[in-house]
Amino acid sequence: MTPRAAVLRSSALFAMAWLVLAGGCAKLPVTGVTSLKPATVSELRETVLNRKADIALFRLRGPFEVATHKDHELHLSATERIDTDLYLSAPAEKAALVILMHGHDYSKEDHAYQAVHLATWGMHSLAVQLPNSGPWVDNGRTLARIVTLIHGRPEIIDSRIDVDRIILVGHSFGGSAVAIALAEGAPAAGGILLDPAGLGKELPKFLRKIDKPVMLLGADERYSPVRERLTFYEYIRSGVAAVSIRDASHDDAQFPLEGAPQEPGMSTATEELQITFVSALTSAAFSLAHTGSFDRAWASFGDALESGKFFDALKK
Repeated sequence: MTPRAAVLRSSALFAMAWLVLAGGCAKLPVTGVTSLKPATVSELRETVLNRKADIALFRLRGPFEVATHKDHELHLSATERIDTDLYLSAPAEKAALVILMHGHDYSKEDHAYQAVHLATWGMHSLAVQLPNSGPWVDNGRTLARIVTLIHGRPEIIDSRIDVDRIILVGHSFGGSAVAIALAEGAPAAGGILLDPAGLGKELPKFLRKIDKPVMLLGADERYSPVRERLTFYEYIRSGVAAVSIRDASHDDAQFPLEGAPQEPGMSTATEELQITFVSALTSAAFSLAHTGSFDRAWASFGDALESGKFFDALKK
């Protein structure tokens, strides 16, 4: 494990302990609670979609309580077990499921706050742990099997999972795993890539096969150049959008409790930029879950693009 990953792992474990002490309630630093008070996911959908699309809304903790189940084991076969952390949104009706995939040398705990934040907005979340040094093609295929399993038997997670609204999210090489899962036919609604990293010559053949909507949320490459990030936009044929967050680092695309120190000359992960990432992620996931596309999320980025907080917007 690299020193940076060790710091992030320690921060993430502290974050999980903090969540437990908070009683599983989704208390994110700085963000506070939205003024929306719907009783159901349907009411929340109607309320949000009837107002101006605005990413700022998703900086706030959503209106729903969250039940956290750490180390929830999925049985892919008689001998294959997948370790996960499960975050269930409180409403009784069926809702989307967001599956989060970590990157190289990271873990499911690095996405704890993102998963909780999504669940406060009425979307169940599942952070999965796969081999964090790869091979990432195999991880992508395993992720596709996980989605297929849940799609066929949602009760292994929760009977309230809407199997037609499973959304995949991946950070760094986990973004490649998500892309491969989509290319391999995972029955998901689409994918959100958090500053994804490419795998070289083997990745484009998978990207060309993707026929689901994809949103790429990138860091600022002046500070955190990521291997072959543009490959994802170039080779996915259609239904893909990409935007970068100014001054954000690669590690901001996760959400450990504390920023990790980085090498001289590189941007330092900060809570403010992590909140910006989780806002964009939540806007994108909510848009896909409730409209079937990322168009609503794209519209919500308008003010941030105009101010320069978001830049390098691409869409096809």
